[in-house]
Amino acid sequence: MQPMNSNNDAELCFKDAVDLAQMIRNREAKSTEVMAAFLAQIKRVNPKVNAIPTLIGEESAMRAAKEADEHLAKGQTPGPLHGLPHAVKDLVETAGIRTTQGSPIYQDYVPTADALIVQRMKAAGAIIIGKTNTPEFGAGSHTFNPVFGATRNPYDLTKSCGGSSGGAAVALACGMVPLADGSDMGGSLRNPASFCNVVGFRNSPGRVPSYPASMAWNPLAVEGAMARTVQDLALLLSVLAGPDARAPISLNEPGSLFARPLARDFRNTRIAWSRNLGRYPVQPVVNEVCDEARSVFAALGCQVEDDEPDFEDADEIFQVLRAWTFAQNRAEDYKNHRNQLKDTIVWNVEKGLQLTGLEISRAEVKRTQLYQRVQTLMERYEFLILPVSQVVPFPIETDWVREINDVKMETYIDWMATCYAITITGLPAISVPCGFTKEGLPVGLQIVGRHQRDFEVLQLAYAFEQATQFGKRRPTIAV
Repeated sequence: MQPMNSNNDAELCFKDAVDLAQMIRNREAKSTEVMAAFLAQIKRVNPKVNAIPTLIGEESAMRAAKEADEHLAKGQTPGPLHGLPHAVKDLVETAGIRTTQGSPIYQDYVPTADALIVQRMKAAGAIIIGKTNTPEFGAGSHTFNPVFGATRNPYDLTKSCGGSSGGAAVALACGMVPLADGSDMGGSLRNPASFCNVVGFRNSPGRVPSYPASMAWNPLAVEGAMARTVQDLALLLSVLAGPDARAPISLNEPGSLFARPLARDFRNTRIAWSRNLGRYPVQPVVNEVCDEARSVFAALGCQVEDDEPDFEDADEIFQVLRAWTFAQNRAEDYKNHRNQLKDTIVWNVEKGLQLTGLEISRAEVKRTQLYQRVQTLMERYEFLILPVSQVVPFPIETDWVREINDVKMETYIDWMATCYAITITGLPAISVPCGFTKEGLPVGLQIVGRHQRDFEVLQLAYAFEQATQFGKRRPTIAV
């Protein structure tokens, strides 16, 4: 095998993960060569964007890659991610690798065990090389924290990359990892994907089981996959998905469900098209880019109609359930380290601590009613399509968006409503690259599917991706 030059290294870093994994399995490329290429890309690009703040070190990474090559040489059966480097979101526990959650309280914390999704990736052959940056405790869709600072948007270094899986999205966009994991409560897989021209999928609650989890019955937040292409995302989801008895809401369908071909005929498929869910301010430039995509679905044979469910009470439902979750998960940190928490987290915890049982139960009742209204609409349409984000990437110095179209945002999460309103339905939703503004900023389109019909969402996203190829545009700093 001929040694690869630097040009080939760059090609490896942006090769589709499914192809790269196949090359390693077929011994057309060594894991050590692949690892060296990604480490070089991280060394070159990461100082500009700050996406991967924690690395295990070149020597350790190369040693693990060498072991992966040796396993193949001995004839051992490789997993679907064999030899691929992977950086885990810094909210997820990784044995022997510090997990800060973006908080000075935990800046020196090194777990002794892996979270379930890390176990599954390792079992599939992935090599964990570090952690991707996240806002403090994953709060807010803008990635900055007092431990590592801000992660910059690779398409414009003066802009936000979104969040909370911002480091993951940027690492993908810059070719520093072939795949990425993330999590999503109010849009944390979808919003950064939209801001960074990659794919982020909020799968159905229980599709990817979470363990350990303090509130195992709470489906508000999910763990999931990100990638540069829909097919790559399906590859990672095939590893992450599947039941686990320790996660009581986990779905029984195996991860292999997502290893099937994604191609499908969409003729006569009914789609509900919404510009703002009938209630939220969206920057005109976002709607302009998304509206241009409507003709793509028509060309695929879809019947596209203007329609949307009634999302009355969505804001109250999400705010209450989110605050309740923050009060449970961060109460001890609030009690013992209040002065080390950012103000938005203090606000969210205090809001949760002030809730009454009646307020929480009323939010659950209203959530049920909202789901039933959405379900009625989804009986007529197979998909609901709308913008991912209400805004384009904003200045990195802005901690959160205060106003959209002269409408004041009352809290730090109001500007994410087109994502969090979908969250409370429990329906699967994907962000897929949709185009760019005149200034070159990415915009994502959100495709929402029926209850637990995750694979169908990937199929439509794949068809749109193949028809448009927006995801192939790379940030200039990374190529």
